Amino acid sequence: MSDSDEEPQLSAHALAALQEFYKEQKEDAEKLEEALTSGDNNIQLKEDWQLSQFWYDDRTAEMLAKEALSAVGDTGRIACLSSPTAYKKLQELKPETVLVKCLEFDPRFQVFGEDFVMYDYKEPLKLDQTLKGAFDLVIADPPFLSEECLTKTAVTVKFLTAGKIILCTGAIMKDLAHRLLNVTKCKFEPSHSNGLQNEFACFSNYDAPVLNS
Repeated sequence: MSDSDEEPQLSAHALAALQEFYKEQKEDAEKLEEALTSGDNNIQLKEDWQLSQFWYDDRTAEMLAKEALSAVGDTGRIACLSSPTAYKKLQELKPETVLVKCLEFDPRFQVFGEDFVMYDYKEPLKLDQTLKGAFDLVIADPPFLSEECLTKTAVTVKFLTAGKIILCTGAIMKDLAHRLLNVTKCKFEPSHSNGLQNEFACFSNYDAPVLNS
């Protein structure tokens, strides 16, 4: 048998990385099963980079949550679109009279129970009609930095609310975001727990004082 007929071998570094990935996947699966059984939604799940997931750091999640709660008042309704870390922080800070939903493609977030709504940006209007215009504010974070993803996410945002919008995406999407959702860049610059090389920005279609102070 020639060397060319041999099966390719992973380097020690690549093999270790693959084993670590499978270990993390198993740990997340065990956490999710335990949370679903106990009804506990206070679960920390690792980012799935294959789904282009990048969690906000705590400072960013808190700023977004405080702005959203300030904007909707004590009886508002907020949708977190592809932004589960904002949802988590809202759950920590909100009064019981504020309703928050988490629209996500990742089925792991079923741990949020009735607050979880399955959402695929590729099918932007595949949602229950009871959600149409049901929210005072939407926090949206398109999972991919592309014109297609932002355009389809914008369709969903308009379906969910005729009111306030907070959009978190790459700064490079500024012009398209303004055309699609009439949002402008805020002073606050969001950041992520594991860092991102792309410049990230917050946009809103209203004054958003917490994000512009």
